[in-house]
Amino acid sequence: MKLSVIIVNYNVKYFLEQCLHSVIRATEGIDSEIYVVDNNSVDSSCAMVREKFGFVHLIENKENKGFSVANNQALRLAKGEYVLLLNPDTIVEDETFRKTLFFMDSHPDAGGLGVKMVDGSGRFLPESKRGLPTPMVAFYKVFGLAKLFPRSKTFGKYHLGHLDKDKIAEVDILAGAFMMIRKSVLDAVGLLDETFFMYGEDIDLSFRIQQSGKKNYYFPETRIIHYKGESTKKSSVNYVFTFYNAMIIFARKHFSKQNATFFSFLIHTAIYLRAFLALISRFFKKIFLPFLDAGLIFTGIFFFKNYWEKYQVYSYGGHYPPEYMTIVVPAYLCIWILSVLICGGYDKPLRLSKTMQGIFAGTVFILVFYALLPEHYRYSRALLLLGGGWALLSMMLDRVILAFTKIKGFRLSTNRNLRFIIAGEKEEAERVAGLLRNTYINPGFIGFVSQETNPETIEGWIGNLSQLKDIITIYQIDEVIFCARDIPAHTIIDKISEFQTMEVECKIAPPESLSIIGSKSINTSGDLYIIDINSIGKINNRRNKRLFDLITSILLIIFSPVVAFFQKKPLGFLMNCIRVLLGNRTWVGYYTDNEISVLHLPKLRTGILSPLNAVQNISLDNETINRLNLLYARDFKINNEIKIFYKGFSMLGRV
Repeated sequence: MKLSVIIVNYNVKYFLEQCLHSVIRATEGIDSEIYVVDNNSVDSSCAMVREKFGFVHLIENKENKGFSVANNQALRLAKGEYVLLLNPDTIVEDETFRKTLFFMDSHPDAGGLGVKMVDGSGRFLPESKRGLPTPMVAFYKVFGLAKLFPRSKTFGKYHLGHLDKDKIAEVDILAGAFMMIRKSVLDAVGLLDETFFMYGEDIDLSFRIQQSGKKNYYFPETRIIHYKGESTKKSSVNYVFTFYNAMIIFARKHFSKQNATFFSFLIHTAIYLRAFLALISRFFKKIFLPFLDAGLIFTGIFFFKNYWEKYQVYSYGGHYPPEYMTIVVPAYLCIWILSVLICGGYDKPLRLSKTMQGIFAGTVFILVFYALLPEHYRYSRALLLLGGGWALLSMMLDRVILAFTKIKGFRLSTNRNLRFIIAGEKEEAERVAGLLRNTYINPGFIGFVSQETNPETIEGWIGNLSQLKDIITIYQIDEVIFCARDIPAHTIIDKISEFQTMEVECKIAPPESLSIIGSKSINTSGDLYIIDINSIGKINNRRNKRLFDLITSILLIIFSPVVAFFQKKPLGFLMNCIRVLLGNRTWVGYYTDNEISVLHLPKLRTGILSPLNAVQNISLDNETINRLNLLYARDFKINNEIKIFYKGFSMLGRV
């Protein structure tokens, strides 16, 4: 057998599906085998592999054993002359394996090989080629000299910035996302060191390959997309500790005691510095916008108060009491900001409509509470209304300005219907278009482009791939979706790279899938979406659903002596109230049984009721039930939740 491909998966089902499709195309005509080792995922990854890729060797771990242990499980079974350790958040070109195997066969001195990696936007990833992290190299990296002088042979050794990214070169370290290794070399140097749970094992193995007398090569004549999920976690404290501790393990294993001690000191310094900066960064990211809102509103009300007391209320002298600005206004601010939070005004991307709803709801609440106060505590209704108006105006303005400056994390969501181009052949393109219409109830535009020079002369087919750049400009396209079944991966990567400077999102639709993989990152919401689902996965809807569960559970427990008389199972009703209150169940969830699958729907707690309770006493086939589950997930509204709850009220006690 020529090649064994090993993929370790942990809760990235849709990326794994896309990866496997690309691997299968790349292994056509090659004597190969594919292993997927799952580290106890909870997102139905294993079920997806069994259902769609039955020929893949699936190893299901009952706990997360870590990257090294999981890879070693498959390496001990692998029969290939070469083994490839591949991340699940990657897409390989159709010719990737042919080209890399030919190179390895032609270079008997090669022990391992890595390839050119680009992210989902087509940008080159510098970790495609890396140098050995000696103490000095680590010093330059940790203290920013590598970033200041990326092409320096001295300071830029971590990412070997002096080497041409488009030329084959010998390197020290292979990236763990794609490591092709000669099996005979692996047998000689040993498997991955299981001391490394995650991070560092690729550096350790690459170093041992070099120590054995073999070479590691960077091979840029083929590319892979690497969505690089961990990049979005690098501001997390957990990442900082895990990554840098892996570096310490490596240093103690391979460096002299003196160098290892210096390296350890350097890394520990970096750990605490980066951990502190990570905590500060996360804290300020979360509080920045609420604090900006509070500061602007407070400042505005301060000036309104001075004007109002000077020219309206106390024109002959006098002031509002000090507690107005020290107690009353801060209370207003807390209510407005909390109301905006509950309405989803701080969810990303920012929605001006949610901000308006929050300020309106908060102002109404304050007015109602204001009317109940004793007369001597009602300082000024006019100032309250002026404050509410200024709160709305200032919040809208700061969001528009932040979005205009294109500061990361402050993008505005628009209600404009998106305009799509689907690149593929007729059958697959129309399948994806149908799924899009299930996500976007009314897309602004869906056009089709084909690989053919002369696409079919039917409505919607407006050109071919060579014309795509002009089509994007002329038709003002927001998103391009490539059908992976019809278009080779190298063509997709070419086009994504070509569009880097254009205001367009590029996404990939795997064959026979309900998912679309998007640009930039594995962890960025919006870059991966489940094509049939749009609503229940949104943060504000999940929050509202949980609030509904909490409020109804508390009320039902309070009035349980009365409500229990209307329940078919009173004892079960009380138990369910407690389960929902504790978060173990939800009042409304999907309908499930052995013949109904919810694998492709957003994960929900087990429901007491289901969408079927809204259509009682009607016999439904499985297709209709699946559709009801889908509609519930896609078009989630609290009104629908209340309707289902009301219809199934007498069955709140069922198990």
